[in-house]
Amino acid sequence: MLISQIIKVAKQNSNFKGRIVVCNYVFMRYFRIRMNNIFTKILFSPVIILYKFITDFLLKCEIPASTVIGEGLVIHHVTGLVLNNKVVIGKNVTLKHHTTIGNKESLEGEDLGSPVIGDNVLIGPHTIIIGPITIGNNAIIGAGSVVVKDVLPYTVVAGNPAKVIHVLNKK
Repeated sequence: MLISQIIKVAKQNSNFKGRIVVCNYVFMRYFRIRMNNIFTKILFSPVIILYKFITDFLLKCEIPASTVIGEGLVIHHVTGLVLNNKVVIGKNVTLKHHTTIGNKESLEGEDLGSPVIGDNVLIGPHTIIIGPITIGNNAIIGAGSVVVKDVLPYTVVAGNPAKVIHVLNKK
C-alpha cells in the first residue's frame, strides 16, 4: 500500500524536486500516523531526521509530517515552500514556489488558527495564505497574493490583499 501510494504521487509530480518532497512526505506521514508512543518515536527518529534533512536543508522547504494533505498534491519548484503543521490541504492541490501557508497569532502569542484549503486549488508562486481562513474548492490564488480572508469556491483571487478578480463557471 505504501509503495503504491509513493508511485502514484511520483507520477503526478512532473518536477523532480517536487516528486522527491511529496514522496518523502507520503513516506513520513505513513510512519507518523503509526508512531503512537515514545518507543516508536525513538525507533523511527533516524527516519524523521532524514526527512527533515532532505526537505528542510537540501530542498529548502518546510512540510511537517503532521500537516494533513489530501491525495494528489503537486509541487512545482519546491524552494521556499513553508506549511504550518496545522494547515489542512484538500485533494489535487497544486503549490508553486515561495509559498507560505501559516497560522496567525494574537499579540499575546495565542494561536488563532491556520488555513483550510479545499480540493482542486491552484496556488501561484510567492503567495502568502495566513490565518483561520478557508479556501474553497476549485479556487485559484494568483501569483504574489496575500490571502487573509476566506476565498469562495470557483473564484480567482490576486493581489495584496487578495481580491476577487474572476468567478469561474461551475462545471
